[in-house]
Formats: sequence, C-alpha cells, structure tokens
Amino acid sequence: TGPSGHLELPELVLNAEANPSPAKSIGDPGITPLSPSHTQQDETEQMPSGPSFVVVVAIDFGTTSSGYAYAFAKEPECIHVMRRWEGGDPGVSNQKTPTTILLTPDRKFHSFGYAARDFYHDLDPSESKLWLYLEKFKMKLHTTANLSINTDLHAANGKRVKALDIFAYALAFFKEQALKELSDQTGSEFDNNDVRWVITVPAIWKMPAKQFMREAAYKAALASRDAPEQLIIALEPEAASIYCRKLRLHQMVDLGTQTTHNDLGTNDNVGSGMTQAKEHVRRNRQSRTFLVENVIGELWSELEEGDRYVVVDCGGGTVDLTVHQIRLPEGHLKELYKASGGPYGSLGIDYEFEKLLCKIFGQDFIDQFKIKRPAAWVDLMIAFESRKRAAAPDRTNPLNINLPFSFIDYYKKFRGHSVEHALRKSNVDFVKWSSQGMLRMSPDAMNSLFKPTIDHIIQHLTELFEKPEVGEIKFLFLVGGFAESPLLQQAVQNMLQGRSRVIIPHDVGLTILKGAVLFGLDPSIIKVRRSPLTYGVGVLNRFVEGKHPADKLLVKDGTRWCTDVFDTFIAADQSVALGEKVKRSYTPAKPSQQVIVIHIYCSEDENVGFISQPGVRKCGTLRLDVSGTKTVAPRREIQTLMQFGDTEIRAMALDVSTGRTVKSSIDFLGQ
Repeated sequence: TGPSGHLELPELVLNAEANPSPAKSIGDPGITPLSPSHTQQDETEQMPSGPSFVVVVAIDFGTTSSGYAYAFAKEPECIHVMRRWEGGDPGVSNQKTPTTILLTPDRKFHSFGYAARDFYHDLDPSESKLWLYLEKFKMKLHTTANLSINTDLHAANGKRVKALDIFAYALAFFKEQALKELSDQTGSEFDNNDVRWVITVPAIWKMPAKQFMREAAYKAALASRDAPEQLIIALEPEAASIYCRKLRLHQMVDLGTQTTHNDLGTNDNVGSGMTQAKEHVRRNRQSRTFLVENVIGELWSELEEGDRYVVVDCGGGTVDLTVHQIRLPEGHLKELYKASGGPYGSLGIDYEFEKLLCKIFGQDFIDQFKIKRPAAWVDLMIAFESRKRAAAPDRTNPLNINLPFSFIDYYKKFRGHSVEHALRKSNVDFVKWSSQGMLRMSPDAMNSLFKPTIDHIIQHLTELFEKPEVGEIKFLFLVGGFAESPLLQQAVQNMLQGRSRVIIPHDVGLTILKGAVLFGLDPSIIKVRRSPLTYGVGVLNRFVEGKHPADKLLVKDGTRWCTDVFDTFIAADQSVALGEKVKRSYTPAKPSQQVIVIHIYCSEDENVGFISQPGVRKCGTLRLDVSGTKTVAPRREIQTLMQFGDTEIRAMALDVSTGRTVKSSIDFLGQ
C-alpha cells in the first residue's frame, strides 16, 4: 500500500501472492493497453475544493529561522504575523525564531527557537552534554540521497535521533502556538479542524523530501491521511511570487531606480535604501497585523499578459529560482521553467567561517570544542551571525567577533598555547587578534567568506538567463532572509547589467510566509506547474520483431509479449494543471486473472522506455480484485487514473464492469 495505507481491499494482497502472474519480468505487470494512444486528459476536473476553513495558518519552516502567520477566510487581506518571539538577538528581526530544538536527556520535547537556545546555553556544560540540541537540521532533507522515514539526525552532542520525530515535534510546537494565539484572539477554544495548514518547502526539493514534510505533519496531527486537503505543501518561491504581485511600490526597494523611491542622491548606495527600509519595518513591527492592500499593487499594473518574472528565493539553506508568467485577466501564474537552484543559502557563509577557524586553530580542536562545549560553539556562531549581517560592499572598518571565554580557555588547555599565538602563527593575515579578546576581520576577509556562496548563485542565475524559455524577464524579485545581504544584492545587479529590474520587498524575510497564507486562502492561483518527474505504469505490449529488444520477449499462452514496458502518464518537465487527471484504459493480459496488479513507476528522465532502465523506481501499487465476476464484454476494461496535486499524487484503478475501485497515494519514501 502507499503511505495513505487505506486500500479498501486488504485481502487482495493474499490473493495476489496466491496467484502469481506467469510474467517473468521485474515489474510483473498483468495488464496491456486497450488502445494505442489512450490518453484522456480531462482539464475540467479540478481538485475538489474540500471543506471550507475558518482560518489559514502558514508555517515557514526555514533552515535557519521559522515562523507562522495566519489570516481568517472572512478577512483575507489582513495577514497576522505571529507575535514577537521572546529572547531575540540584537540586530535581527524577531518575527521569526531560530529553527533550533531542544530535547530532554530522555528525548522528550523541551523547547523550540530562542527558548531552546537560551535554556541550552544556561545549562552547566556537564549537564548540557546529556541534552539533545539540534539546529539547521532541515538541510538534511535536501542532502540525503536515499531519504526515508528512518533517516537520522545528529544532535550537538553527537547522539542520533529520528528526523521524522524532530520535524513532527517542531510542527507540533507551531500548531500549539498558533492554536493558542487563535484561541486568545477569538476568546474561545479554537478547533484544529477549522484550520487549513500550509507548510512551505523549497521548490528544488525532490519528491521524497516534500512527502517527508507531509508525513511529519500527519505525525504532528496538523492533518490526517483521511483529510489530506487540510494540509497544503507550498513551494517557497511560489508563495513569494504570490505575495510580490500584491506589493505596491512603497513596500519595496527597487534597486534599479533607487533614486526615485527613496529620494536618495545617486551616489548613495543600496545599503542606505535598505537601512531606511529596515527602519520602516522596525516602526511597523509594533502593530501585530500587516495589512496587504486590497487593491492590486502598482507593480502589477505594469505587468501585461505573458510577462515573465523570476523569483530568486535566497534562504538559509537553499537558493531556489523559479520563472513565472502572468496569465490575465485573473492573474494566474504559470511556471515556465522548472525550479532550479541548490544548497547555496547563507549557511554556506557559516561553513566558510568554520573552515577559517579550522585553518587557524586546527580541525581537531574545532571538532572537539563543538562536542565538549556545544553551548559555547552556539554562542560563537550567534556572534558571527550578527557580524555577517553587517558585511557590505563598501565597508572599510573591520568586523569584530567575540570569542567566548571558554573557547580561549579550552584552546589553551588543548594546545598548551594561547589563541593569540595561534593567530600569529597561522598564515591567515587578514584575521587579527584584538586586545579586547576578539577576532578582528578585515572587510575583505568577511567578503571572501561570502564569495563561494554568492558565486554559486550568480552562476545559476547566469545559466538561467541563457535558457531560451527564459527570454525577456521584466522583474527579478529577490526574497528570503539572505536577500537582505548588500553583497548579494550588488552581485545580482552587476550580473544583470540592467536586463531586468531587481526588486526587494521591505520585509523580505517574511515574504514567503505571507505569500503562503495568500496561497492557502486561494490555492487555485497557481494553475500550472512543471512535473519534476516522469510517471507511468508497467505494462505488457504485443511484441514487435525489430522494434522490441529480444531479451524482453515473453511468450504466454501462445501470445508474444514485450515485458517491462513503461507506459508514460506524464513526462518530466511537462506542464501539469494542478488537479489534472490523466486516464488510461488497460485490460488483463490473461482473461482468467483473479487479481490485477498495477505498479506505478517514476523517473527523473523525460523519455523512459522500460521500467528496467537505470533511475526508474517503483513508487506505488494498485491491486484490484477481479475474481468472482463473469465479464460479458469480450475484453475487460480497467481504467487507471492519476491525479496531480501539490506533493500528493493520487492513483486510482476502476474495474469498469463491476465498478470496483482501489486507491493509493504514491510513496516516494519507500515505506
């Protein structure tokens, strides 16, 4: 069964084992297509809109920070961003909280975000070694090649925990926070059934990672397998795209025409525009609610039918690029080019800093320090984070990073000489020791930490702009927390050389969150996506001499069949309308079959001929009991239907003569 686990006929499985089909092929398909080109696409059947929800709550589960926002269905233009989190850092907006989680020594959930960080920090080192502290763990879903329900994560003390448990704890925490806030606001206990949940994920994530997020949400009881439509998995750049279209010019910093919007002199740099923007955000942060204008923004009025724009979502872990095209009059979005990008988020800068520390103090020391003094390591990275935000292209004065006392102390014990000595001895000439106990980095040193990550992003953008389907881009929206970096902004502008306007929303770190709320209120706004994979079923075709490979020949009751044929439902990179259904008709290869087994396969390749090709994997099975019925028709028709939703792709088989059906949802985690 698929992950949904509710095939209506569990006893079929036994029948299937009892009557194995004679096909000696890997897929063992007992079906053959009824007609040569049996594609029926019914564009009119859209996804059921499902029950109506009182409120939409979106969770932006980020690599470095997370948050939630909500809107009531009856006041959709009023988006509430969650209350300020306690214990924020200086210089960082507190409308999101760090994606950090703390479990007690007996592995129970203790706290999340700033609360987790502060509590962990205050523990005595002898105690803190027993607690399980995790941060920046979301990247594991992107980097694990064979992700499964059993994938592990490592806590700061080196202990292993199940990734699914950690993600479920985090989502349960947000669920509890949001329901509590909704109950406070409405004055009565708020019921989870009245909430539609939206969780954002990077568009470039593979299907198993997207499904993993859904499984974690089921485990946290945000929604259930029986009502999957209560939860939408939204793609981060799509959410950003929806929000950016609602912007009016005063809510953005337009890097292309800086002078007109901010009344700055031409020699003022981009950074000062951002400073004003931040000031504006700071003033507005006191109001709990951010009003998105009801009228469609001025920016929108500049866009015409067919205009294209790129959303570059720069987060902590990944950078996601998506090209959208406008379809008027409703302003629906069409994805023109499949999402691309990679693990080039701002975390890359942290890794470079860590590499620099290893170069100065030795990899062996840094590895030991992280495990023996995990809380002090966290402190050091927080100190680095606030300096990282101060990096700018035109900066001339050095950036000072406080080294925790325990770092200096532990280093002396470990090496037998001082931190200062290590700095003098290392060949890193642009990092000095200041007498106040700080690492003093020249602006060039800091900029060089940004370089590898920014180079990756620029290379990706350059390649994207060279694609034929990406001609004439009117706007480039830079969103996500990392988009605040003046170094990144300058690099993007230099690369574009005026080919399209670069636009940054004022509250750039909350763009995705607010867009996800708008998406939850009206999921039909995204009409067309590109399928990331090719889907199909395994079938037997009549063997054609010269066309089919000889090793695929199977003779069954005197009929010559070609086995392992991949019958494509939808090809990778093909446009799919959300909710689109693709129907096929098959017939049992052997009229006396009691059970029909239909295996569903997927592949990243666009053209797949056989299910035995490399890279093709089984992702679902439909078993249909066809015993005990005498069919009148000369050939029995089995209709197979695939429906393409957000991350859940559903499959169904129908025995036309009896009306029996089975359903399955496609499983990418190989459960």
